[in-house]
Amino acid sequence: MQYIVGFDIGGTKSSVLLAETEGESIRFLDRFQIQTKGTWKNVLDILIEKAEEMLNTYSVSKEGLLAGISCGGPLNSKTGVIMSPPNLPGWDDVHITDYIKDNLGCPARLKNDADACALAEWKYGAGKGSENMIFMTFGTGLGAGLILNGRLYSGTNGNAGEIGHFRLEEDGPVGYGKAGSFEGFCSGGGIRQIAISKATQRLQMGKPVSYMPTADVQDITTKHVAEACKAGNSDALEVMALSGHYLGVGLSLVIDILNPQKIVIGSVFARAGEFLIPEMQKVLQKEALAPSLSVCEIVPAMLGEQIGDYGAIVAALDL
Repeated sequence: MQYIVGFDIGGTKSSVLLAETEGESIRFLDRFQIQTKGTWKNVLDILIEKAEEMLNTYSVSKEGLLAGISCGGPLNSKTGVIMSPPNLPGWDDVHITDYIKDNLGCPARLKNDADACALAEWKYGAGKGSENMIFMTFGTGLGAGLILNGRLYSGTNGNAGEIGHFRLEEDGPVGYGKAGSFEGFCSGGGIRQIAISKATQRLQMGKPVSYMPTADVQDITTKHVAEACKAGNSDALEVMALSGHYLGVGLSLVIDILNPQKIVIGSVFARAGEFLIPEMQKVLQKEALAPSLSVCEIVPAMLGEQIGDYGAIVAALDL
């Protein structure tokens, strides 16, 4: 039996959880979540304090305890340092594994969240049984975790798979600090930018917008767009179709370069993939190498809202 404290650090929310693992199974015991607000030290101090409470509640000894940290990149997984992720302003040169070890009193390992979630989906979810699998986050941002030849490939310093940084157009929605990037077109934040831009154009022409929750376009979220798509509204479907088009463009590059058996996509794709897939498939048929596309299955993530929890726990394990 191995006890693990997991830290899932996200641009919007961060959580800490306690789990026990035995063989191939994970049993979650407790979880606490906060908004990622304030300094990195404020956030970590709250999570570490809650971790201590969980250990006391379940009478877990720190002897043999491990901590896993899942966080968006860029970061250095080998040195345990978070290096200014675009979705975590102020988290600059944060020596997070040292900080947790010093304050919680157990060894800690850091993994890029896409790598951690890739391992989770590969071991417990939609990628189980595959040799070559790509996991894509498609949440607040866009990153990828690469399982190649049956093992995680994280690169020289843990930054392999940052496909959100690909520039797909000279201009366009901004993601990863770059206009026209893959993340700009294919992330929750990117879809929101597309939706706001198109809503503004429609309003200027005196046309209604189905996905505006208030009179202010800045209140639009990706969730509003998805809900309007489910209601069959053409203006919302146009927004998702544009994201789906560029998803096809980006996936064509990934398929041609890595020749994966499976691509597992989380978050927005898992919840609203039906509105992205038609345009995505059109582009894939046109752009991707046919022999590579024919052996690649593109599927939604299976672990759902718990994928971050699994990722945080798996980050502690030497997989």
